[in-house]
Amino acid sequence: MVQAAQTPVRTPSGGRDANAGPARGGPGLVALLGLLTAFGPLSLDMYLPAFPAMARDLGADQAHIQLSLTTCLVGMAVGQFVTGPLSDRLGRRRLVLVGVLAYAVLSLVCAVAPNASALAVARFAQGFAGGMGVVVARAVVRDLHSGRAAAKYFSQLTLIFGVAPVAAPGIGSLVLRFGSWRAVFVALAAIGLLLAVAVAWRLPETLPVERRNGAGLVSTVRTMRMLATDRVYLGYALTQALAFAGLYAYISGSSFVFQDVFGVSDATFSLIFGLNALGLVAVGQANARLLDRSDPRTLLTRTLMVSTAAAAGLLAGAAVGSAWAVAVCLFVFVGSLGMVTPNSTALGLDRHPRHAGSAAALLGTVQSVAGALAAPLVGLGGEGSGVPMAAVVAGAVVLSLTAVLALTRHSPAA
Repeated sequence: MVQAAQTPVRTPSGGRDANAGPARGGPGLVALLGLLTAFGPLSLDMYLPAFPAMARDLGADQAHIQLSLTTCLVGMAVGQFVTGPLSDRLGRRRLVLVGVLAYAVLSLVCAVAPNASALAVARFAQGFAGGMGVVVARAVVRDLHSGRAAAKYFSQLTLIFGVAPVAAPGIGSLVLRFGSWRAVFVALAAIGLLLAVAVAWRLPETLPVERRNGAGLVSTVRTMRMLATDRVYLGYALTQALAFAGLYAYISGSSFVFQDVFGVSDATFSLIFGLNALGLVAVGQANARLLDRSDPRTLLTRTLMVSTAAAAGLLAGAAVGSAWAVAVCLFVFVGSLGMVTPNSTALGLDRHPRHAGSAAALLGTVQSVAGALAAPLVGLGGEGSGVPMAAVVAGAVVLSLTAVLALTRHSPAA
């Protein structure tokens, strides 16, 4: 494993040959990095079935329980923003190990929270630790690969990232059959501990000492300023973040739309949700194959055009009250993220190989903030219609397409 991380063919930009095949390290490394990037959906979705029980046990209303969801998301954004630049200075492996061990401990802290306020604080800290793993996993990919090879690798990670949101609520429901809501956080602690063992055993250090940035805070601020003023990098960051804003709008509003507005059963909604996630995974795997014939930016822009058409259909279907139109258009939109995510991530990180950790940090932070802002917008439109959710999704997709066309139009194909 270590040899595989140290001996890839390097390009002048610091990554492997852009035309190289799948990453070295085998499926074990892919699975490990995929699980690290899945910290988000595991942390956010696994305890959703326990909300009513948590409210009763902690003597809090649903709003206070939902606050723990927001604080976790904010914590993940801050954790990525802080850890990315640190990993450029200190290396990747050590910070991942610290992050997953802290995640395990803080999950146990969540399990013993005496009230909703304490839980919200603990969830922020837990999210921070989880964000450490997410951002470094992306930086590890950029250490090993560039261009199409990186996009292919990120496509493989969607196999795990796409399944996690579907599996997490089911795992949470299974845990609740044998214990209280606190057992869900004990299960998350166990996952963190197992990942810590896997990191210690299987994750190589992918950033050699000679490639690290040894400067301090002033240099970090300078790097972040450079990233924020790089029009092309910012274009890819906004493209991904806005697409994910649409995804968070779908996650926050789809249950209400399908079950309350269209009257579908819980089982039918679970089936729809699962099919959408499987569509994302399938498109992600197709993306890896299509990269043999097309460059990542071409695939990204064409996919967003299809996604924009689907979003328009979604808005029209919601306006006329067609459950079938809404379901089909959502399937296309969610599936499109299987191409948007790996290609925009690879293209963004490819801009700054010497600052991969910082670049991954800003990508993840902007994405988390966009998601946190999009979800509440769905609720502002009122109840009794699917139009508010559809409008947020459509607006996010249109802005995502606008960002890639306007800000990255002169960037070279990877």
